[in-house]
Amino acid sequence: MKAMIFAAGKGTRLQPLTNHIPKALVRIKNIPVLEILIHKLKRYGFEEIIINIHHFSEQITDFLKTNNNFGINISVSNETSLLLETGGGLKKASWFFNDNKPFLIHNVDVLSDINLYAIYNKHIYSQSLVTLAVMHRETSRYFLFDNDNRLCGWQDMKNNKIVRCNDTRENLIPLAFSGIHVVNPAVFNLINEEGVFPITDVYLRLAKQFKISAYNHSGSFWMDLGTKENIEKAEMNFSDF
Repeated sequence: MKAMIFAAGKGTRLQPLTNHIPKALVRIKNIPVLEILIHKLKRYGFEEIIINIHHFSEQITDFLKTNNNFGINISVSNETSLLLETGGGLKKASWFFNDNKPFLIHNVDVLSDINLYAIYNKHIYSQSLVTLAVMHRETSRYFLFDNDNRLCGWQDMKNNKIVRCNDTRENLIPLAFSGIHVVNPAVFNLINEEGVFPITDVYLRLAKQFKISAYNHSGSFWMDLGTKENIEKAEMNFSDF
């Protein structure tokens, strides 16, 4: 199975930790978060991984080389010259997903005990274009789903903006995105955006015609490692997921 790790972000919320290293190499109990995630992906059977890089990109390539790619096939998608956001980054890495099989995307700054087998198998069973790991938690932005766990919209709590994908009159369920998704490679034929763009915009556009589903893992351990405070909390809560 193949996976992509989104690791190209600048990690500005993690400053000063990221003043001299990329966020992927910030450590929890002296282990870089990228290494933690690679080992988790390996345990779940993902043996071909592509990582997009931008901020201090050479440090990540050197880290991978020093560790012999952790014994698996690891490629990099270099965005050093231009940070492409999640959508543009995925599109640039499309060449890697040439086996016509679903693949997993995982943010490097997410720590969880989510069962990656479960979300991958749920994706295949549901025959969705995309399956999004989501949960009940407080955040500033939510995906909105109907009672069949189908993506129907997006809500920004900061300005109370709501974007709907269809005209359903159901009371939609707000769920927070967890930075993990399984994607059918058919999506590459449907992405017409160019340059720098977020994958969220793509999913909301495609949800009007295609099935994009929720994988609700509420009750699981999940942590955003994007802030210095959460890194400190992870130091106390980390176990080998």
